[in-house]
Amino acid sequence: MVKPHGLRGLVVAELWTNRTERMHPGEAFESSQGRLVLRSASVHGHRWLLSFEGVEDLDSAERLRSVVLLAEPLQDPAVLWIHDLVGSMLYDSGGTCWGRVTAVEANPASDLLVLEDGTLVPLRFVVSSGDGRIVVEAPEGLFG
Repeated sequence: MVKPHGLRGLVVAELWTNRTERMHPGEAFESSQGRLVLRSASVHGHRWLLSFEGVEDLDSAERLRSVVLLAEPLQDPAVLWIHDLVGSMLYDSGGTCWGRVTAVEANPASDLLVLEDGTLVPLRFVVSSGDGRIVVEAPEGLFG
């Protein structure tokens, strides 16, 4: 979460997902501050205003500054999830292994898979993934 908003316990948050189905009252999140149950959520520019049960004032909201909310992964086989990509081995469509994915970096044109050697591979080149293996259809010259 970014910062408190006002005096009544609201906090400004940035979502790191395009999946907003968790922004409903009663949804629960894990955090370094323990379990937080959402009371309300509304869009506020390009961010969200959130209120949580038990967070009633500015001091309580201030304790949530920089806290990251965690939720169970959604089950959607058509979606690539960062936690499934990081640690996977990356192969081209010819079967050559190019290394392990160490991170996924946000990029306006296409998020990027970051390999151990620093190589960046646009996520839009991924043609399949699963069981610790990612296959990409990459243009000639991307690797080396």
